[in-house]
Amino acid sequence: MTELTVPRDADQERAAELVRDHVTVGDVVQVWERDRTGGDDPEVTGEVTGIEPGYLELDGQPPGEGSVRYDRIGTVTRVESA
Repeated sequence: MTELTVPRDADQERAAELVRDHVTVGDVVQVWERDRTGGDDPEVTGEVTGIEPGYLELDGQPPGEGSVRYDRIGTVTRVESA
């Protein structure tokens, strides 16, 4: 497992760049959102099915239904590599 923590001051473009450098399509990841309040469980777990211009696509879902916008990502953990 490898983990990426996106700096709080990173804008969407920088966050997207960091995430693109960390994961590839086919990886299984856990995502914690920036503004989460407590709890150790990830917000979302899924397979990366796309690295889209605005969001990280997980399990073929749109943002809000399983995929996460880059500006909402706090931490991404790669659980399994493609």
